[in-house]
Amino acid sequence: MSDAVHIVCPHCQGVNRVPRARLGENPGCGKCHKPLFTGKPLELDEKGLAQHLKSDLPVVVDFWAPWCGPCKMMAPAFAQAAVQLEPQARLVKINTEQNQQIAMRHGIRSIPTLVMFRRGQEHARISGAMDAQGLSSWVRQNM
Repeated sequence: MSDAVHIVCPHCQGVNRVPRARLGENPGCGKCHKPLFTGKPLELDEKGLAQHLKSDLPVVVDFWAPWCGPCKMMAPAFAQAAVQLEPQARLVKINTEQNQQIAMRHGIRSIPTLVMFRRGQEHARISGAMDAQGLSSWVRQNM
């Protein structure tokens, strides 16, 4: 296993090579100098998701919609899980109303649906709302 990982900046989308030992030190982006970890889920579109899937970190995507009650109920838990799981994983949200092509491409049939990607490929999937503890546990089991 390499001693460095590639991490996509949440601000400028630049790809950074970070020594694994420095992940817990809140490293900054080499391009824009902002923190690589924000402690909150990122709201992404198709282009942003494609870029973040280049990361060596697992990327956990919450496919949701604004009209979905369970999605709204799970949003605070997903945000709390982001705090708990960074820098081991990147949590992102995709609004399926604004990004229908992404949802179709990934076969999203119900929401909320969580999909974990590793090295750009789907690794795990689960549908339905979860609390922060259940969400963190699911992510850790699948990392």
